[in-house]
Amino acid sequence: MQLPLSLPVPAADAQAASQALQQLIIDDINNHAGWISFSRYMELALYAPRLGYYSGGAAKLGKDGDFTTAPEITPLFGQALAHVAANLFAQTGAQIMEFGAGTGRLAYDILSEYQAQGIALERYFIVELSGELRARQEELLKDFPQVQWLQQMPQAFAGVVLGNEVLDAMPVQLVIKTDGGWKECGVSVADADADSGPRFIYRERDCDPALVAQIPDAQALPSGYMTEVHPVAAGFMRSLAQMLCNGREASGKGAAAILIDYGFPAAEYYLEQRMQGTLMCHYRHHSHPDPFYLPGLQDITAHVDFSAMAIAASEAGLDVIAYMSQAGFLLEAGIGEILMRTPADDPLAYLPQANALQKLISPAEMGELFKVLILGTEVEADAGLSKLLRHDRSHRL
Repeated sequence: MQLPLSLPVPAADAQAASQALQQLIIDDINNHAGWISFSRYMELALYAPRLGYYSGGAAKLGKDGDFTTAPEITPLFGQALAHVAANLFAQTGAQIMEFGAGTGRLAYDILSEYQAQGIALERYFIVELSGELRARQEELLKDFPQVQWLQQMPQAFAGVVLGNEVLDAMPVQLVIKTDGGWKECGVSVADADADSGPRFIYRERDCDPALVAQIPDAQALPSGYMTEVHPVAAGFMRSLAQMLCNGREASGKGAAAILIDYGFPAAEYYLEQRMQGTLMCHYRHHSHPDPFYLPGLQDITAHVDFSAMAIAASEAGLDVIAYMSQAGFLLEAGIGEILMRTPADDPLAYLPQANALQKLISPAEMGELFKVLILGTEVEADAGLSKLLRHDRSHRL
């Protein structure tokens, strides 16, 4: 297989695992008349048992992985988020549930902050699909008895849900505008050749009109416009809303969710100049646009359509409390004050944290691209959230 963009060559065992996953996907395509949706391809590439990117054994995060998330950059992120969650506990009860906890670093920083500040937390649930990541989490969090792992979303929960870079990894559907209207862009297998063997290709078919319903002015976009839509993530939002509403009914307490990810509202997402959508792959800290390269060894992501997420949650019973940039959220959450715990006259300790903070809040880095969506049921934006609301952009959703 030709390596795009001079990407690093994988080890022989990794290459073999990818080839096994490719064959599994080819078999799935053949079992479905030669065509599967891109969402199905992405599901298998990321989550196929033992072979998918998130269910296999390779390191995903940090300097030895493929990408770095905010908790891996600095503990300041988790410490600031800890205080926003704690401010909600009076209304929701002192429980947290985190989806997609990665290495466990965010949980570790939140739990350490509560321990240091004397903030009581009854339980910290982690819903984790990856066995490799759960093992890393268990090792890192072994000194915190509040932590409990779940294999799936429970029916009911009252507390605060956290999801950092969860929605972007959910499978997306691809659609393309043609001269004959919108088509769904799925995955087929091209005939094998002597050099590379079978290869995956895009193939179009008629599109369910419901797939393009989240795209504003879809008919006005030009022919050749290809983008992703997010029915799986929208389904997750509906399930999340149902869980929190059930938790409210069972406990009589409120519930909230704080979701942090990169993305846009729909009016900024489906711009005419974004002709190829936002689909992106991450392999050993290299970013490239080819989702068919070494399936199982690279992450595949798409930006989040926060309008679609908010609509799905709202229709399922949650209130949209706030939507804002990560920079505004973290600054009002007190991340600057938390940084000042490190003496500025100790440059070896202070400067790395100050530089990390700049990465989190700078408009040129993560501060503007990443957004925060806060949802809830029976949660009032009282003193615990009132400062955050100064940055609210929910009118743009």
